[in-house]
Amino acid sequence: MSAKAKSKSSKRSSAQAADELKTNVSESEALYAEAPAEAAESETNDAAAQPQSEEVARLQVALNDLQDQLLRARAEVENVRRRAQDEVGKASKFAIEKFAAALLPVKDSLESALTTENQTLDNLREGVELTLRQLESAFSTGGLVEDNPLQQKFDPTRHQAISAVPTPDAEPNTVVTVLQKGYLINERVLRPALVMVAQAAS
Repeated sequence: MSAKAKSKSSKRSSAQAADELKTNVSESEALYAEAPAEAAESETNDAAAQPQSEEVARLQVALNDLQDQLLRARAEVENVRRRAQDEVGKASKFAIEKFAAALLPVKDSLESALTTENQTLDNLREGVELTLRQLESAFSTGGLVEDNPLQQKFDPTRHQAISAVPTPDAEPNTVVTVLQKGYLINERVLRPALVMVAQAAS
């Protein structure tokens, strides 16, 4: 090969090498230019993820607290319901306790009258009157009220009429005879009065 050809070949190799070097430098510069941007983006993502993680942790703590409060509230409601059921059961079971206690002196008086010998009629009557007063007191304690509707207007919600009799001196539909007194307990009819009512003159 001639010296001239060798010189041309050497120049081409140098030019190619220079071009390759420029290309490599350009690619390196591009990589170096992209690296800070990628690093900044990564840092931005990390910075954004950190507050999100803290917010999730805070919400989780709040959720756990609310769940705990809910469980406590449910337990309290269940305890209140159970106590209420117990109170209702006791009230139903022992509702008659006060009235029963008021009746005990009546029984004592009756037993005493039966065990006393050689009683006079006056003593017996006095004992019966005393026992009746005790019984009336027991009725009052229990909210039991006597209903004696004599000379009152007949009330079908409180009285039971067995007959109507002509009574010239009484207004029609007026109670003229009480065969059996009625009783109310706290304004509710326990037993209607058994009565006879006046009939209008024909």
